[in-house]
Amino acid sequence: MKEMPSTTADQWFYEEKGQRLGGIDESAMVILIQSGKLRHGSSVWKQGFTDWVKLEDTPLRIHLDKLSPPPLTGQHVSNTLVWVLAFAPILGLFLESFVAMLVYGDEDWAMDAVSDGKFFYITIALNILLSVLDEKRLQKAGHNTSAFKGWVWLVPVYLYQRAKQLKQSLAYFIVWIVCFVLVLLGAIV
Repeated sequence: MKEMPSTTADQWFYEEKGQRLGGIDESAMVILIQSGKLRHGSSVWKQGFTDWVKLEDTPLRIHLDKLSPPPLTGQHVSNTLVWVLAFAPILGLFLESFVAMLVYGDEDWAMDAVSDGKFFYITIALNILLSVLDEKRLQKAGHNTSAFKGWVWLVPVYLYQRAKQLKQSLAYFIVWIVCFVLVLLGAIV
């Protein structure tokens, strides 16, 4: 949609990837909703609003409701996988030790290999895999994960963004940080 220079009362603006786009009329907004470009959680603004609001908090909600139900709220989304992810730095270390034992067959050699970081990629892969699986679970719950989808590679950022979007506490984010620090401290000592 092209931006128009005037901002009359009947023009809408929307946010996309950190950019303000618009002013477009209501019929153009409806087309964006029907195409799936705007959905639950999209930020919009119109003259008369004091600040940007979620699309579902505007009169345009009726167009959203015709397409699909709203996303599950944070309390209804299963957090089992994200809590496993929160402990992934420690779980990864155990998995590294197990694989090292299989490879070397000797406990001393295996532990030396783990402490030398020869199997670090196992923990990284575990963290990323769990993040990707959790992000897919959020999509199935109806959440638009495009805002933080690329952050599954950087797990703490993903966990922080997830908690904010679902309006949950930062507990699993904090647990991941603590586990990561404990693993680092264990590697140093």
